[in-house]
Amino acid sequence: MPKAVKDKPRSRAAQLKRAEILKAAVDIFGSKGSTNGTLADVAEQVGLTHAGVLHHFGSKQRLLLEVLAYRDQADVAELHESHIPGGLELFLHLVRTAFVNETRPGIVQAYTVLSSESVTDGHPGRPYFEDRYTTLRREVSEAFAVLCEAEGVTDTSTVAAASASILAVMDGLQLQWLLHPEIVELGAASEFAITAIVNAVLNPAPPLKSYQH
Repeated sequence: MPKAVKDKPRSRAAQLKRAEILKAAVDIFGSKGSTNGTLADVAEQVGLTHAGVLHHFGSKQRLLLEVLAYRDQADVAELHESHIPGGLELFLHLVRTAFVNETRPGIVQAYTVLSSESVTDGHPGRPYFEDRYTTLRREVSEAFAVLCEAEGVTDTSTVAAASASILAVMDGLQLQWLLHPEIVELGAASEFAITAIVNAVLNPAPPLKSYQH
């Protein structure tokens, strides 16, 4: 996972205020996007001035990147050494994350909005998302390699496609869930999709064209 930017040690009060600002930024950027959401919006929500927010984060771009890192830290906070696991446990972690995300729509919304905006030229979050997907595809591919070896699967030609597909289906389901939470069950749908993709690598079925007449 991409790592947060390191900072100098801060007082307890400063750390608490930064956390408060980050949570407010998740709400603001999640509802308005990174362009329409302003530092003034964030400042008003936490009882600071625009200059007060800048004192803690330096710039809107820095705050934006910290919001993205905040989500990653929340994903691995309870894991050993706060790092995503490998092998079968990685896929189970992804499923658990999907169920946890059902309880934190604000963070999911902020991530979905910012990830979509990041494809535009010059967006400050683009390097973050490029690095994120590169890292996650590699980690998922490595987890597949462990599973394939354990199950005696020698044909790993589908691993790259499967790794990209797992990330795509998770992010896509988050979007559908945000739009229709009363219809799409994020955790259950993610578990179904991840299980299906893993099984497709370990026990490949004939391609769809084989069913055509």
